[in-house]
Amino acid sequence: MANKFISGTLILTLSGFVVKAIGSINWIILSRILGGEGIGIYQMAFPIYLLALDVSSAGLPIAISIITAEKAAKEDYAGAQRIFRVSLTMLCFTALFLSFVVFFGARFLIDEQIIRESRAYYSLIALAPAIFFTTIIAGYRGYLQGWQQMTPTAMSQIVEQLVRVVVMLGFAALLLPYGLDYAAGGASLGAGAGGLAAWLVLIYFYYKLKRSLPKDGPVFPQEGIRHILKRLIVLAIPISLSSIMLPVVSNLDLLIVPRRLEVAGYSTAQATELFGYLTGMSVPLINLATILTAAMAMSLVPAISHSFTLKETDEIYSRTAGAMRISFLVTIPFSVMLYVMAEPVVTFIYNAPAATDATRAVAIAICFLGLHQITTAILQGLKRPKIPVLNMGVACIAKVLCNWFLVAIPSFAITGAAYATVADIGVAAALNLFFIYRHTGYIIDLKVVAKNIVSAAVMGVIMYFLYQFLHAHTGLFISLFGTCIAGSAIYIGLMILCGGVTKEDAVKMPFIGRFF
Repeated sequence: MANKFISGTLILTLSGFVVKAIGSINWIILSRILGGEGIGIYQMAFPIYLLALDVSSAGLPIAISIITAEKAAKEDYAGAQRIFRVSLTMLCFTALFLSFVVFFGARFLIDEQIIRESRAYYSLIALAPAIFFTTIIAGYRGYLQGWQQMTPTAMSQIVEQLVRVVVMLGFAALLLPYGLDYAAGGASLGAGAGGLAAWLVLIYFYYKLKRSLPKDGPVFPQEGIRHILKRLIVLAIPISLSSIMLPVVSNLDLLIVPRRLEVAGYSTAQATELFGYLTGMSVPLINLATILTAAMAMSLVPAISHSFTLKETDEIYSRTAGAMRISFLVTIPFSVMLYVMAEPVVTFIYNAPAATDATRAVAIAICFLGLHQITTAILQGLKRPKIPVLNMGVACIAKVLCNWFLVAIPSFAITGAAYATVADIGVAAALNLFFIYRHTGYIIDLKVVAKNIVSAAVMGVIMYFLYQFLHAHTGLFISLFGTCIAGSAIYIGLMILCGGVTKEDAVKMPFIGRFF
């Protein structure tokens, strides 16, 4: 069982790096095409899309995966097929409904100023078809994952991203002469095109799996449609509540941040541009830095669940402590690195030095986000999926308060929104830690964390002066990457010297661990 999850995590980790790399290149080019204001228009529509997407699928893909795995274990091949057909039909109805709602409701969202930027209209209607395709492919991925097949998910993600980027950049450049609203709308078409391409890939793997299944397996009683739907819904509700929190928070940002920026003295266009800096440039950087912890979280859920079922309390504690150490080992230096190198990073990637302050502020969130991913996975493995949802709700209140008060202060402005993001993730992670202590007795080893912080701080100071020296004698590319490589080597060396990282920790890391 452990090997399956390790291999699955490896596959998804590698695909995650490829997808993120393609996405990063896309954002570099797209930011140069649209600029900060155009990115802001594009980002204005995206929270609505994400919310509609989460509502349309409502946690069903993971529920499909769970029930399919159950059927596969029993060799009930016909039952697994029936589960997929019923669930896919349900997903088609919800996806079509939400697609039509977004398409025909776009004007209402603009007219009622739920979205302050009227130029986001074309982005909204362009994203409507993507809701259908993305929901459907999520169902296919859930089914195939239920058979322990991670390759279809990985391949479809890569194809989806490639097609998405090509269409996005092509239409953005093609429509730019007609205005930023048309260009942002053209860029939004990439999501639907990518979803369609991924669907075709998944259909291939689906029929490949279907042909490989035995035709004469054991015969089981056929479940009624009502019973199947009930099981799917019961499983999906707590999962959907967890996933829906992210777009809800994004939509709250959409409602609050531009308005409070206007209170701070910025025009609508300026507020849109600043919003684009944060959501379209700074936040993606922290997501990129947590690919490894996200992959660990995916493999940690079944591992913890397995130990919990067998009542292996010592193993649960050991896995929790090990995952925490790896999380701090990876995320703390990334936080410091992005904080110190914020200006050259946003200049090189986005050609937007104005995004420096927001990026430097949000860099702190990298550590908290990695911690939140790991702690959420642990609680889900402990059969406590409701706890992270409630904690995210409390954290959301903290974020709203920070956005409301800090963003309206001219000296903070968009940096205040960045601090609100840090507060949101930090509060959620801290609450998760509290409940993990209650259920496992685990407490963070402050000595280990102190070694991470001191090593990262020394790394940060050296990187600061090294970059100044290199930048005075070389170009941006060489000075930036040379400094980052040197900083990484310094941090790893310091951690080895002080005993902050062990061979056992390295073994537990996806991909890297295979070399130890």
